Amino acid sequence: MHEFVDTNVLLYAYDVSAGERHVRARELVGRLGRERMGVLSVQVLQEFYVNATRKIAEPLSPASARERVLALARWRLHTPSAADVIAASEIAEQTRRSFWDAMIVRSATQMNCSVLWTEDLDHGQRVSGVELRNPFEG
Repeated sequence: MHEFVDTNVLLYAYDVSAGERHVRARELVGRLGRERMGVLSVQVLQEFYVNATRKIAEPLSPASARERVLALARWRLHTPSAADVIAASEIAEQTRRSFWDAMIVRSATQMNCSVLWTEDLDHGQRVSGVELRNPFEG
């Protein structure tokens, strides 16, 4: 089964100042890339670019961040539609999560992912049939 990666995990994979989180995220992203099991969404690519060039301890140059986005865009990619926005708003309302987190869950669901790797949601829970896993737990 395919596995969805949230923005925060991608950022740690490229943030060399993140210590053990960098190591774990880099290993996870590397494995998913090699096995061709990784899934992303346009939202994740957008968030990655903005945060990688502005918010990590050692920001990437815009050119370097664009190169990484181009490489990551080779993964299976969900391009949300208006129907996904409506469905995410319903997920957010039902689960009392942020709309943006619900969009990530919706994308993972639409791409038939069994796992959503994220630091932002509750490790071990299932939302809309997707298991939430924090790669930094345990």
